[in-house]
Formats: sequence, structure tokens, C-alpha cells
Amino acid sequence: MKRWAAVLMALGLAGCDTVAPTELPTREKMVEAALPPTQSFGATRPVPPARSNANIADDFIALHFALESGAELPVFTRFEEPITLRLTGSPPATMQADLNRLLSRLRREAGIDIQQISDGQANITIEAVSQKQIRRILPQAACFVVPNSSSLEEYRRDRRKAKSNWTQLRKRERIGIFIPYDVSPQEMRDCLHEELAQALGPLNDLYHLPDSVFNDDNFHTILTGFDMLILRAAYAPELRNGMTREQVSAVMPKVLRRLNPRGETIAKQAQSETPREWINAVQKALGPGSPSPRRVRSAQEALRIGQAQGWTDQRRAYPHYLLGRMSQFDDPDGALQQYQIALRYLQATPGTEVHRAHITAQTAAYELAQGRGAQVLPELNQAIAVMTRAENAALMATLMLLKSEALRQSGRVDQARTARLDSIGWARYGFGSDLVVRSVTQEIAQGAPRNTGG
Repeated sequence: MKRWAAVLMALGLAGCDTVAPTELPTREKMVEAALPPTQSFGATRPVPPARSNANIADDFIALHFALESGAELPVFTRFEEPITLRLTGSPPATMQADLNRLLSRLRREAGIDIQQISDGQANITIEAVSQKQIRRILPQAACFVVPNSSSLEEYRRDRRKAKSNWTQLRKRERIGIFIPYDVSPQEMRDCLHEELAQALGPLNDLYHLPDSVFNDDNFHTILTGFDMLILRAAYAPELRNGMTREQVSAVMPKVLRRLNPRGETIAKQAQSETPREWINAVQKALGPGSPSPRRVRSAQEALRIGQAQGWTDQRRAYPHYLLGRMSQFDDPDGALQQYQIALRYLQATPGTEVHRAHITAQTAAYELAQGRGAQVLPELNQAIAVMTRAENAALMATLMLLKSEALRQSGRVDQARTARLDSIGWARYGFGSDLVVRSVTQEIAQGAPRNTGG
């Protein structure tokens, strides 16, 4: 099964995260000029939540009255509307364009009165800084949000003061968000969605949520229909700063009955909390660097805990997915088995189409290594449709490269070439133009690999 690993490696971009922009040499500038332009998404089509309002009310409380660390928050906090926002630092054009789309969605879908201003003190300041500046303060963070600071320098100076402690907050007046400008357009956009949502609303993440960015599994990259409902509820007139957990719990059924009538017709499902030991095991399994015995043991520990909890949802599937990712190059057959187990749980869990599309990007490579391109095409097309709606350009580009190879194996060479060209425009947004240009330049120098349909 070594050819499965070879197919994955030949995709190149599928395993890359970010690239710092650098000045391209003349030859690479010529390649860039000949490539398809960077793609962008049209109107977002969020899927409304398909869960009981009773479950959503419990999620609202859990999201707003704790931090990701597990620390409890004593009272509910939000901004008083209207809310002002300012973009500072060195933002590229794509960051402003994606911010415009996000602000429009927040006004339209969440009903939040939020406007961008060009100067003066804003309620929310988004500062575009370098990755290096962020890592000097928080080495493991891609981007982050803090209370009562309007610049990275202010937060660096005051980070150990009470003003920077979320648990001391009683109302939101000034929030700072710090996003790197030297990463791919998609990573900047993903940071905008997650950090602005936390600046406005929930500060916690819940692993049991299948359809939300408020989940550290990172399958969703933009705010979902569920997320917009949570934000709309946070700014409902029934709520106010300083309310206790009990007070918010008392009014939430009325709020959701008004905002989400569909949820009144759905029966409540039993939902268990996620133990801290499972979260710790997953975070260790996700640690940096190449797969290690320690990371594998952590994923296996998460499997054991999930089994003991009796879970059958995406939390039961997630450690299997992680083990598949860790072993796909060294033990392709074992990795495929892990992915198949994960899929069994996901197929029985509503709202996990995005999770399944991620697995398709892995299992399709296995099928292509066996020469089964024609058989895997429908599955690839379905996954591409899911990722288009989820607006994950990086995974779309990877799936399109796989589709190109599937078409080539099916004898449809012209369509394979078109699929490969289409993937480049999405890869430029998902992975960054510099990385794409250098990858294509290297292919030209070495000769385009046969198994990518070039």
C-alpha cells in the first residue's frame, strides 16, 4: 500500500499549512502570471441547526459561562449596541474583503448592529501583525482575542493585570483581536470568524458540537447557521450584562422559541459532557511535530474514554480520524481501517457532512492508489460540494487534485486537466499564492507528475 502514501505526497499542498510571503524571483513571477487567478467565495449558504431548542439552550449556557480552560465565568457579558470595529496594522486586501463579508453576515444573520470605522477608539480592534509577533507572546497561538486592549503592545504590557482576565469581565467595552498577515488568505479569514465570534459572544469551545466553529476539532472554518443563532440569542433584548447562569437559563427558552421556532418541534436528545481527561488526551494527540508514540498513546486514551462514556457521535469518531492521519504513511491499511471506523460513527450522526468530506480526502487517495478512479468520482464530487458550501478552499483544492487523478484514470484527460487548473485558484486562497507558485514551479522543473493529471 505504499502507493497510497505516494499519491498523498504527490498532492504536495495537501499537507501544508501556511507560508510567509516573500519576494518571488523573476521566473516564479512569470509562472504566477500564467496561473489561474485566486478564487473567492460567493454568498454564504448556512445550514440552520437541526437540534432541539432545549439542547441549544444548554449549549448556550455552556458556551457563555466557561472558558476553554474550564474556568467558570460568573456572569453573562456582551457589548451594548451599536458596536464599532477598526482594522489596524498591516492587513492585506483579502483580509478587508473577508471582513466585509463577515460583518455583512453578522448584521444579516445574527442581527448585530456592528460597523467598521476608519479612525478613533473602537469597541473591537483587529490588528494585523506578523506570526513572529504573535508567537513571541503566545507560542502555540495562530491568532487570539483579549479583553481591554486595542493593540498587541498594550496587551503585552498589561497581560498579567486584572483587566486582561476574562473572569474579571462584567461587560464588554473594548476587545483586541490579533491576526497574522503573513499566512494564507483562508487562515486569515478563519481567524477573523473564530476570534470575532468570541469577541462578540461565547468564549468556550464544546467538542460535542458537530456544526460549529465553537469546537476545537477545527472541522468548520466559517461561522455556521448554529453559530449565528447563538450570536443572535446573545444580543436578544431579554439578556443583559451581569446576568447569572440561572437568570440566563430562565429566559433562554423564550428567546429560542422566538428566534428558532423549528427547534420547538424537535425532541431533546441526551447529551453527555466531555470529560477534561478526554480533552487533554486529544490536545496531546494534536501536539506539534511528526507523529510520536506519545501522541499515538494519547489518541488511544481518548478512544478508551469515549468508549467508556458510551459515545456514538463525532467525539467517538475523532480519535480514529487522528490515528488514521498519524499512520497513513507508515501503515496505510491500518489508517484506512481507522478512517472506516470513524465514518461509521459519523454516518450515524446528523450534521457531520463536513467531517466526512475531510475523511474522503484521505480514503480517496487509497482508492486511487488501487486504480479505482471511476468508482471514487461520485464520492469526490459530493465532498467537493460539501466543502464549497463550507467555504474550505484548502480542502477543495486537495479534493480537486484527487478528482483530476480519478478523471485521468477514467480516460477523461481533458476534464482531468480542467479539474487540476480549477484546483490552483482555490489553492492560492487556501494555501497562499507563494506556496502554490513555488509548487508549480518545482513541478515544471522536474516534469509534472503523472498521477496528478497534469
